[in-house]
Amino acid sequence: MREDFLVFGAPLIEQEEIDEVVATLRSGWVGTGPKVNRFERMFAAYKGIDHAIAVSSCTAALHLSMLAIGIEPGDEVIVPSMTFGATANAVIHAGGRPVLVDCERETMNVDVGDMERKITPRTRAVIPVHFAGRPCDMDAIAAIAEKYDLKVIEDCAHAVEAEYHGRKAGTFGDLGSFSFYVTKNVITGEGGMVITRDEEYANKIKVLALHGMSKDAWERFSDEGYKHYQYVYCGYKYNMTDMQASLGIHQLPRIDSYWERRREIWNAYNHAFRDLPVFTPAPEEKDTRHAYHLYTMLLDIDNLAITRDRFLEEMTARNIGTGVHYIALHLHPYFQQQFGYRRGDFPNAEWISERTVSLPISPGLTGKDREDVIEAVADILGR
Repeated sequence: MREDFLVFGAPLIEQEEIDEVVATLRSGWVGTGPKVNRFERMFAAYKGIDHAIAVSSCTAALHLSMLAIGIEPGDEVIVPSMTFGATANAVIHAGGRPVLVDCERETMNVDVGDMERKITPRTRAVIPVHFAGRPCDMDAIAAIAEKYDLKVIEDCAHAVEAEYHGRKAGTFGDLGSFSFYVTKNVITGEGGMVITRDEEYANKIKVLALHGMSKDAWERFSDEGYKHYQYVYCGYKYNMTDMQASLGIHQLPRIDSYWERRREIWNAYNHAFRDLPVFTPAPEEKDTRHAYHLYTMLLDIDNLAITRDRFLEEMTARNIGTGVHYIALHLHPYFQQQFGYRRGDFPNAEWISERTVSLPISPGLTGKDREDVIEAVADILGR
C-alpha cells in the first residue's frame, strides 16, 4: 500500500518553468504578451507550419476553428462518439449540429466507414480525434473530405507528438487544435493552440480570440507606445497569457525526452499485463508515431468477477489515481435528450465505455510509482 496518493496525470514541472514564471511576475507583463508570441513561434516551428495561435484551451481552439470555417445553424459536423464532450460542444456553440459516429474497437479512433455513411448534403466538416495519441487514418479521411468537399478539423488534444506517414498530427486538415491542460504531454496549466496553413483562418482566429479586436491588440500597452484598436468581430475572451506560456516555452523543448519516458512506462505496462484478463492497447500502425498520451487498457469483464467501476474503487483504495477515457457521448443525458441518441447506436463505443481504464503514464512517474501501479493491477485482477 502506497503512503501517498499517486495523482493521475500529474505533470512534471522543472526548475526552468518555475524560474520563468517568477521572471514573468517580476516583469509586470503577465497577460498576453511577448512570451505567448514566442511560444506560438516555437510551436509553429515544431509543427513545420505557417501559423500557430495560442488560446485559452483546446475547447476554445475547436470553437474558433468552427467559426473560422463558417459553421452556421443547420450545418452538420461529424464527430466520434468516443471522445471528450468538448469536441461536440464546439460544434454546438458555433450553431452547428454534431453528428456522432462509432469508433474502431481496437484503436478507439473514428470508424472511417461509419463517418462516410453519416455524410448528408448538410455536412460541412469532420473532426477526427487522434485518440490517446494514436493518429487516425488520415489518408482515408482526407480522401473522404475531398470527395464530399468537407473541411477537416483535427482534434489533437492527445496528440502533440503524433505522426502519420511522416507528417505531424494537426497538419493534415484545414486546422488542428491542441491542448496544454495540466494532464497533457506539454502543459501550460490551461491553454491550447490552433495551427493552420491558411492565413485568412489564422487572422480571423487571432482576432476572435481577443474580443474581436484588431490584430495584435495585445501590443497596445507595449513600450512602442499606445495603439488604438477597433472591434472587427463580436469576439471572445480566449487568449493565452504570458504566465501560461512561461511553462510552455520550456516544456516544448523536452517533448521528445518526455515521450521516451512515457514509452518506457507504456512498454512496461504491456509486458506486465500480458497474462492478465485485459486487452492492452493495440500496437502502433506502420509508419506512425503514437504520442503515448493515455495508457488505456480494457478490462475483460466477461472473464472477471468485478466490474470496471469496482476496479477503479480498488485502485483508489490502494492510493493510485486512474481515469476513464471515455463514456461515449451518446450515452450521456444531454446528447440523448437534445439529439435523440440511444444506447445501441454505436456498439464499439459502448463496448469500450464499459471496459476502459486509464493508468498513470506521466513522465514524472518514478520507477517505484510504475511498479506500484503494476503491483496494484496484478493484485486486483489476479484474484
